[in-house]
Amino acid sequence: MLPTHKAGYVNIIGKPNVGKSTLINALIGEKVAITSPKVQTTRHRILGIINTDEYQLIFSDTPGLIEKPSYLLHEKMIGFIKEAIEDADVIFYLSDITDIIENQRGFVEDLLKKELPVYVILNKIDLKTQDEVTAIIAEWGKVVGVEKVVPVSALKKFNMDWLLKIAVSHLPECPPYFDKEFFTTRSERFLAAEVIREKIFYNYKQEIPYSVEVTVTSFLDEPTIIRIAAEIVVNRASQKPILIGAGGEGLKKIGTQARKELEENYGKKVFLEIFVKVREGWRENKNSLRQFGYEG
Repeated sequence: MLPTHKAGYVNIIGKPNVGKSTLINALIGEKVAITSPKVQTTRHRILGIINTDEYQLIFSDTPGLIEKPSYLLHEKMIGFIKEAIEDADVIFYLSDITDIIENQRGFVEDLLKKELPVYVILNKIDLKTQDEVTAIIAEWGKVVGVEKVVPVSALKKFNMDWLLKIAVSHLPECPPYFDKEFFTTRSERFLAAEVIREKIFYNYKQEIPYSVEVTVTSFLDEPTIIRIAAEIVVNRASQKPILIGAGGEGLKKIGTQARKELEENYGKKVFLEIFVKVREGWRENKNSLRQFGYEG
């Protein structure tokens, strides 16, 4: 009798800035999602894949839950979350252990109505004492059952093996959804654009990180060098000089940081050109959002 193969989706959902992208990167062992200390860094649904001979485990990172969307882009991001809830085999609801449980209880109770396995993953447990962690686990246990509350530290990669065992235990018998060589379904162009966007989040404050989109217009992988051309699209003309900086220093800093990370990722030299363009009101424009991949 041939051994059975398992495959399925474990979708990670939670409020902004609870560590969803850090968690998926820790689980996969590869950087598939960008991170930053700012909220709403993740805009798309991003898949990270673990493959063995016995199973294909597909983790799905999602944008942070948005209670009141401010513009059409937010509505598209909410669409990605709804999509992830609908196709999940198991849901990991990620909660920052410092957040108030009552502010999250209603959403988790709604998830339980989907008749899917739902686990509350308590992240950043290093910020609390052991007694405090135990008490919070007990409180969440009243909602989902103590056995479905898992304390972790995504940053320190604590309890990742436990999460993997839980995830695999819920996979249905199924052939693989994707080629076993893939660790993400996202293209190299997308991942390169996200690296550039991450550097913007780290280097700029206030509205700038939330007003830009990054697209890679050319990606040429040559034997000794990768040549990448990218565009940073801003929402208003007044944002362009702020992003570029005096004497071009701002744009140069972003480019240098992104190029160094890309060279580490690809193991070869990278020639990176970045241009800044203005597309007024792109966050509210259906055609622009479609071009940028916000179809959910």
